Amino acid sequence: MSGNTYVYLAGDLVFRPGAIAIFDRLRALCRAVGLEGLAPFDGQAGIETLPPGLETTLKIVAADRALMDRCAGGIFCVDPFRRAADMDPGTAVEIGYMMAQGKKLAGYTVDGRLYPEKVASYRLTAWGDALRQRVTHDAPVESGAIEDADGILAHSDGMVQNGMIEGFIRMSGGFVAVHDDFYEAFRIAAEDLARRLG
Repeated sequence: MSGNTYVYLAGDLVFRPGAIAIFDRLRALCRAVGLEGLAPFDGQAGIETLPPGLETTLKIVAADRALMDRCAGGIFCVDPFRRAADMDPGTAVEIGYMMAQGKKLAGYTVDGRLYPEKVASYRLTAWGDALRQRVTHDAPVESGAIEDADGILAHSDGMVQNGMIEGFIRMSGGFVAVHDDFYEAFRIAAEDLARRLG
């Protein structure tokens, strides 16, 4: 595989401390399997000097979209974001955007708990309540029917993230790699994506 098979590297990583160093290491892991990883920062030259505000944010969004358009696929971190059960919402949008283009996707996470477990943990920690079985017409509903104290379903049984997220990754032929070492989880996902793009 040539070294110019571009793949988009996405996740909440852009918000983490040491983000540049993280992406440098991810790019090296991509090169080891014949891919060229592009991080969101790669399309944002000069933007960092602009003042914060709506126009700058829109420039970042446009730059990220342009990078995605150049790529054959994407590797997405689906770790829970801001101590919640769900991943970074911007990355979720990017998964949908690239799926709509018919591109190949891969995911990875260090948190292999199933999504309803993550919701239960978040609710307990943040709100001190527990999930419960939803009851409809005086009878419990079975599959996908656990709800939180606000009556919102904790769905996506069998998946580590929201069903649309992991579902789109799986529909593209990929899966979500799980490993307690962040870089090893990424490496597994990158290797699988390289195989499918090869």
